[in-house]
Parts: sequence; structure tokens; C-alpha cells
Amino acid sequence: MTTEFFMPMQPPTTTHQQKQVTVRNGKPAFYEPEELKAARTKLMAHLGKHVPALKYNSTLRLMVKWCFPITDKHYDGEYKYTKPDTDNLQKLLKDCMTNCGYWKDDALVASEIVEKFWAKIPGIYIRIEEI
Repeated sequence: MTTEFFMPMQPPTTTHQQKQVTVRNGKPAFYEPEELKAARTKLMAHLGKHVPALKYNSTLRLMVKWCFPITDKHYDGEYKYTKPDTDNLQKLLKDCMTNCGYWKDDALVASEIVEKFWAKIPGIYIRIEEI
């Protein structure tokens, strides 16, 4: 089984790493700032349109191409080498995909290909395939 789609959107630049911690009753408590909540909500809304009929339950390869709007002197298709880091982008995306029901657990993802570009059409390309 293979799932492949493109979500035209402004990719979120807020990442899972931006969770905050506070102390309540002498114990640390983690929380999501509003910016992170908004990024999660946005991703969930876009991902919800592409959930496969059946959850993946076997070993997977996940390919993601993050396409950010062109800025400065960059060109369409040029690799983006500035923040956010791909590993931080992926964590939030995979958490959202798990919550939407793409797979039983994101631990099934054994192979990942992640790239980020500047692009005329911003968005996120996703391909999931069983391996």
C-alpha cells in the first residue's frame, strides 16, 4: 500500500521542540505555547483530508518534502539550509499523522527521506510506502 499527496500550505516553522515547562506544586509541567498549538491544529486539518482508509500496520518508508516560500535571492527548488531543522519538523508532523490515524504507531517508520526547499508553491509533499 502507498499513500502520496501534496498539501499546499504555508508550512509551520514552529516545531515540537518549542514545548515549554513550568513548575506547578513543586513539579515540572510541560505545556504547548499558543504558536505550537496553532501549528498542530493546522497540520491536523490538512492531514485529515488524506488519511488512508486502513491504518498502516507494517514497516514503512516516509518521504517528506517541505516546501517553504521563496525569500531573498533564493530560487524554486533550491535546498533550504536554514532553520527549522528537519528533525524538529518531522517530530510534530509524525505526531499529527499518528493522531489522525495514518498508522498504529510512528515507530513503524523505519526509513525516512526528509528534504526542505524554497518553492514557488509552498506546502508539504508526503509519500508513505510499505517496505
